[in-house]
Amino acid sequence: MAGTALVTGGSGYIAGFLIRQLIGEGWNVRTTVRNLTREPEVRGWLDVDDARLRLFAADLEHDAGWAEAVAGCTHVAHVASPFPLAVPGHPDELVVPAREGALRALRFARAAGVKRFVLTSSMAAVAYGHGKGRDLYDEGDWTNLANPEVMPYPRSKTVAERAARDWVTAEGGDMEFASVNPAAVFGPLLSDDLSTSIEVVKQLLEGRVPMCPDVGFGIIDVRDVADLHYRALTAEGLRDERFICSGPFLKFIDVAHILRANLGAQARKVPTRRMPGWLLKALAIFRPELRQVVAELGNVRGGDSRHAMERLGWTMRPPEEAILATAHSLIERGIVKN
Repeated sequence: MAGTALVTGGSGYIAGFLIRQLIGEGWNVRTTVRNLTREPEVRGWLDVDDARLRLFAADLEHDAGWAEAVAGCTHVAHVASPFPLAVPGHPDELVVPAREGALRALRFARAAGVKRFVLTSSMAAVAYGHGKGRDLYDEGDWTNLANPEVMPYPRSKTVAERAARDWVTAEGGDMEFASVNPAAVFGPLLSDDLSTSIEVVKQLLEGRVPMCPDVGFGIIDVRDVADLHYRALTAEGLRDERFICSGPFLKFIDVAHILRANLGAQARKVPTRRMPGWLLKALAIFRPELRQVVAELGNVRGGDSRHAMERLGWTMRPPEEAILATAHSLIERGIVKN
């Protein structure tokens, strides 16, 4: 099976690997970027058959370019969504573009006669706002938006996925819908543009994190995330599905131990001590980007990926492989200098 697919956010981490996989399987791919001045750069690091790839300028918050981008497509993977390292001044800075971008992509997909639409959501839409009483979540769980401690990013992903599902129920017609909900995404890099999760390994390798806070995340390799998207796009008979995409939940100290155990002198700056919670809270007073980290102290948010494995035959790499692939890429590209 092959056709023409739109992958939004073509300069992004997950989108890049999905585009590669689709083209490798014989698909023609269209992708969106906010500005076509990036086209030569994006084509360069994707390194695919240029004849099978077309780029279009489109923005999450404006209609321009979307009809042209999706014209002739049978499948859409809506991957684009904002994920900044710093906490925004107001939640709507993330919530509005995430929600409106998803709804805009859905509207134009339906108008173009798209058969299957796959939304890149997140474990952030699943496992937040529940307190510390649970440590494993599945497709039936949703982030609790009534909890005021839920930070802007998980709020944006939850609002966007719920809005998308509500729209599909009311307006989607025959268009099939599924979401993929990844945890923290690691793995090899295609470019020097770093996703927020990659910054974790970068900062550990550079010694910018003096001690390891009591914070963690589910680990998943970007190649496995792309593969789950591909399977969700192409499997027969999917409708209103949701797929958790997460490997084991590891703390900062676990990631640090993996780097230390495998990289020798290249990991000499990686911290070996745990950071007391009170110290992290004090640091966050002067470094606002740490507010999201403080909110996660002591939490365990594991994801149960059995549904994706059983329904789609999907498998995933061990977390050590994903983490070390990130580290090797950062070092080989000179992004981290040892």
